[in-house]
Amino acid sequence: MHYHHDHHSHTAPTENKGVMFTLGILLNIGFVLAEFAMGIYFSSMGLLSDAGHNLSDVGSLVISMVAFLLAQRHITMNFTYGYRKATIQASLLNAIILLVAVGGIVVECIQKLMHPTRVAGLPIIITAGVGIVINGMTTLLFLKDKDKDLNVKGAYLHMLADTLVSVGVVISGIVIMFTGWAVLDPIIGLAIAIVILIAGWGMLTESLRLALDGIPGNIDMPEIQEHILANDNVEDIHHLHIWPISTTMNALTAHIVLKDINGLETTKTQLRSMLAKHGIAHSTFEIELSGTECAVASCH
Repeated sequence: MHYHHDHHSHTAPTENKGVMFTLGILLNIGFVLAEFAMGIYFSSMGLLSDAGHNLSDVGSLVISMVAFLLAQRHITMNFTYGYRKATIQASLLNAIILLVAVGGIVVECIQKLMHPTRVAGLPIIITAGVGIVINGMTTLLFLKDKDKDLNVKGAYLHMLADTLVSVGVVISGIVIMFTGWAVLDPIIGLAIAIVILIAGWGMLTESLRLALDGIPGNIDMPEIQEHILANDNVEDIHHLHIWPISTTMNALTAHIVLKDINGLETTKTQLRSMLAKHGIAHSTFEIELSGTECAVASCH
């Protein structure tokens, strides 16, 4: 038995988005496996670190796709918000795994700096060159809808960054091939690891914030409060809470003091429309009349 609960402005994922993410995931998984194999065979930390970066982005594509799929699942008596919270937990796990992998890459790069080994430049150029093509194709998949959906935009930016990183690897391969300066390989590996570390740390902190029901980074609490108070029928607001339901959906509860109870439904409609523009799809209001006292102790 399914439990019905109106979440106001929920939207189901489109089939096109599912196809986009599926193609992107398959293309990049194939390339990651090839790049890992080439990196180990030719002892190239540049290729291995770039593969790690690409693997993290495969994870981000999977998380985004899972978020779309979970949005279609029915809510139940035991999961009244559905399974959307799993997208936050998956994001947190992905960030932790990514940072652990970066630590391993850094250790290996330092060892190679201390004990340089000969690296074949041509295989690096060829493998990373294929990466430019694969990442470029994936970037184009998300180009059309990047301004319509935050998940799609995130995937687009990740893959665009991957394309640029692969360009850097190709450049190092060319230099190694013509100069024999093998020490450049671990240097490039460290540079890529730093890029991954910065992105991974941001992912970890935001995932932790969402996992602890903190206000999402793209939500401005004072601005939300100001816009609610700007409504002509709202006298005051308190007990305001905003938290994430998933990586793509936010919720709000608040005690609203109205000037005129006759305008209740119109006011709620106006507030929900305004909140939707700020990325808050699910809002619940407890209505109070001017001059009444809030019964909740924490309201004072």
